[in-house]
Amino acid sequence: MKITRITVWYVQLTSHVTYNMSDGKTCDTVESAVVRLDTDSGKTGWGEVCPIPHYLPAYARGVAPAIEEMLPVLIGADPVGTEALMDRLDAWLQGHDYAKSAIDTALWDLTAQAAELPLNALLGGRRHETMPLYHSITCVAPDEMSRMAVEAYDEGVRQFQVKLGADNDWQADAERLIKVREAVGSGPLVYGDWNCGATRLDATRTGKAVAHLDVMLEQPCRTIEECAAVRAATGLPMKMDENAHDTASLLKAYELGCMDAVALKLSKFGGLSAMRRARDLCLHLGAKMCIEDTWGSDITTACLLHLGAATRPASLMNVCDLSGYVSPRLDARAPARQGGRIAPPDGPGLGVSPGLDKLGEPVAVFE
Repeated sequence: MKITRITVWYVQLTSHVTYNMSDGKTCDTVESAVVRLDTDSGKTGWGEVCPIPHYLPAYARGVAPAIEEMLPVLIGADPVGTEALMDRLDAWLQGHDYAKSAIDTALWDLTAQAAELPLNALLGGRRHETMPLYHSITCVAPDEMSRMAVEAYDEGVRQFQVKLGADNDWQADAERLIKVREAVGSGPLVYGDWNCGATRLDATRTGKAVAHLDVMLEQPCRTIEECAAVRAATGLPMKMDENAHDTASLLKAYELGCMDAVALKLSKFGGLSAMRRARDLCLHLGAKMCIEDTWGSDITTACLLHLGAATRPASLMNVCDLSGYVSPRLDARAPARQGGRIAPPDGPGLGVSPGLDKLGEPVAVFE
């Protein structure tokens, strides 16, 4: 099997709710890059990357030019054996991990199709029938966030990410955590996320104000050292996110004692090959994992669900149905949340096939 054609589309994904985050950051309509690899066997592999500009040093419209630079390695190559081909790509073009992430996903899709197996079978074997989801709550007035939490709780969700810092008011952030915690009762997981937009002082004041509660903090500050200081000052468990992007960062957060949990995001690691290695390191370190990505639709979500399904249950904190937060859905048959949980797609490979009517005209076709 040889790669004969690479097609790229740019798709506008609109969130059902505008997400307000710390430091004036928002997420509403974001452009996603969808990639299809065609082969001489008739099989096609799908990949997707949706980098939020204020989250990654990346943008969707950089994907097609980056792939054009990769053509000498990709066109005519055998897609089976993803990691070997990705090594060649890294030697050919340094960096541009976000663009490589979409290629890597499509290669894994083709490799699993060639084996006539669902992707999770190649990642360790399926360990979950369904997996727990978390629900992300936009940073608005505390009472409105409490209402949103109850709504998600009634749908079966038992893990809640509370966005903080949109108004730079640490007391309002404390109130947000208190009200959501009260709204969902004891038991569910509640964590406050600043997306690295808080100062060490404000995060510490917020944490101390809610230290009597069963809550976790997520990436309050820009550096691992600051996050570790907040964890030490508040005594609250800490989830790393923005600073978790490679083996070195994971080991540093672990050594500083601030990685009780960690978000592993596909496009930050440069694809499933590197993210699988990060997953295995976190298994060894004992950190709970959220397996997700910056943003995306059904292709990205399918990839995440396969890796989550192949992850040891005791180490998997949650997964994210990114496609459930946005429209349009690229594949109407792709998995959707049910009772606060979700299952990976069936069938060989990723198990999703986007409708061409949802993608529109391609922006680039390389043959």
